[in-house]
Amino acid sequence: MENNLEFRFAQEEDVEKILFFIRELADYEKMLHEVVATKELLQEWIFKKKKAEVIFAMLDGEEIGFALFFHNFSTFLGRSGIYLEDLFVLPQYRKNGYGKGIFKQLAKIAIERGCGRLEWWCLDWNKPSIDFYLSLGAEPMEDWTVYRIAGDALKNMGSGNS
Repeated sequence: MENNLEFRFAQEEDVEKILFFIRELADYEKMLHEVVATKELLQEWIFKKKKAEVIFAMLDGEEIGFALFFHNFSTFLGRSGIYLEDLFVLPQYRKNGYGKGIFKQLAKIAIERGCGRLEWWCLDWNKPSIDFYLSLGAEPMEDWTVYRIAGDALKNMGSGNS
């Protein structure tokens, strides 16, 4: 159960393991074809530029899950929050409270850092995850829609071509 879990922050030598978990999550979400991250990119952005952090959930010394997160900022709260980009528990370890354990660890980190909230997105079709999040007391942000500018649209806007 979740009380057997230990946690550790990823180190630079864990880049391959981080990429493994990212690919496993993408495969679960039927989006593996969209993963373009490489060990080099993760090393640069997570460890050199320090734009994100990763914790591993450990069971008997083995990584069974991970969470990748970074700080965002709420102008209304006047303080940072934690944005959870990805959380994944290997399939054979699910239904044992480990996902909840990871969320508890993230909440602990948020509180220790004085953050005002913990937030994330979830795919609309992912009912098992939605049910899990609701069981934690999470609230869907029904009045909000996520927007994204990426790829060519981002390049055009950034270069003044749009």
